[in-house]
Amino acid sequence: MGKLTVSMYVTLDGIMEEPSWTAAYWDGELAQFQLDQIYGNDALLLGRVTYEGFAATWPTAEDSRGFADRMNEMPKYVVSSTLKRTEWNARLINHDFVEEIIRLKKTGQRLLVYGSAELIDTLIAHDLIDELHLMTFPLLLGEGKKLFRDGTAPKAFKLLNSFATDQGVLIANYAPER
Repeated sequence: MGKLTVSMYVTLDGIMEEPSWTAAYWDGELAQFQLDQIYGNDALLLGRVTYEGFAATWPTAEDSRGFADRMNEMPKYVVSSTLKRTEWNARLINHDFVEEIIRLKKTGQRLLVYGSAELIDTLIAHDLIDELHLMTFPLLLGEGKKLFRDGTAPKAFKLLNSFATDQGVLIANYAPER
């Protein structure tokens, strides 16, 4: 059975939207954590909004660590009821997406979710998340889109491991209690 991992940037007050605020906190530890995640998974699973933002940025991005190369070469699955087609090595999932994600996991694929708050709510509700990786930045924004909306299905998680970077970013990896 494959694995579905959600990886999210979040502020102390739970904001995950438009994470340009992360730039001041980047260091070698955070970069290495991100490299390990992207190279430790087989494909990306994205919602429409995240896919569109990534597809507009990553194909022309360059970096010295190889993150951009990996991001561009990875297969992508895009969950959307409004998109008609995808590019950038992506396949559209526009119907029965819960069943399709279960099928993908059964093939042994390791799926990584970035962004995509609405998709994450649905994944939680259907008990499809195997690990939740939260990178909590020591910052309050006061407003913006929250990672978990009011009404998100209740779910208990257990801490697998955690560490803090020199810049104060707390990286905590959780698994759902099943």
